[in-house]
Amino acid sequence: MNTNARELGFIGLGKMGGAMAHRLLETGHRLTVYDVDPTALARMVAAGGTAAASPADVAARAPVVFTCLPSPHIVQEVLLGEQGLCRGEALELVVECSTTSPEIALALSEDLGRHDVSMLDSPISGGVKRGREGNLAVIASGPRADFERVVPVYNSLGKPFHLGERPGMAQMAKLINNLLSNVATAATYEAFVLGAKAGLDADALLDVINAGTGFNNCTLNKMPRSVLPRTFDYGSNMEITYKDITQCMKEAEKLGVTMLIGNMTSQLWSHGYHQGGAKKDSSTLINHFEAWAGVKVVGRAAAGKKEP
Repeated sequence: MNTNARELGFIGLGKMGGAMAHRLLETGHRLTVYDVDPTALARMVAAGGTAAASPADVAARAPVVFTCLPSPHIVQEVLLGEQGLCRGEALELVVECSTTSPEIALALSEDLGRHDVSMLDSPISGGVKRGREGNLAVIASGPRADFERVVPVYNSLGKPFHLGERPGMAQMAKLINNLLSNVATAATYEAFVLGAKAGLDADALLDVINAGTGFNNCTLNKMPRSVLPRTFDYGSNMEITYKDITQCMKEAEKLGVTMLIGNMTSQLWSHGYHQGGAKKDSSTLINHFEAWAGVKVVGRAAAGKKEP
């Protein structure tokens, strides 16, 4: 495999995948791209990518294909379906960047192996903005040799980590990371609603927390960028967040690990999801805390703005 040729495929051009694909194009990689959404596909062609007609068509042209997809069912279809990547004669390696589960990642790797195709289980973390900047954490598990072959590509996306030879280990690390992030997010929303109820200025409270010991990704990024301005556009829909937390709780159950805080966080996102929030930005979870307390957390940046 010659990754120095920088001929890559990329499937899944949504918020996260689109950011990654743009980054790869900007850093000199040549991409053959595909997405079921013609608008997303057209945007990437305008940015310099070459459109393909199907996943199989991508795999007929590129030996290394990245995928970043919203659900395990879609991952299965794109990799192994009738027009899946496994049908393309040029394909040697799939770099699977979706968040699924350890069990699914291992099964996909084994199924692709029957088609003489290798797979790196390679979820990413950092969000859309860091995806555009090339500042992601790129987690990988699978054959070390495959990992080393794509390190030059990974370096365009962020910092790569190899967690082991067995596919699924990277998925477990990603699920744990996402759970921890969302536990902190839920706690942050609850705390800021308490602050609003007590009459504290939200911007001043944020400055105190970020200069003290309570800061986290939510206070550093989500609150100033999406919540205090009341734009609620951080980048990930609640259905994706809920899926990741739910899958992490399933893995904990399999392993017999008690997750009191994790399960409470899962219930909070379940509430938001089932109260019409599935397609809404995950930052809108704070609206439920606000409704329960009868206040809103509003920053100076929201002055004169109409909420979405």
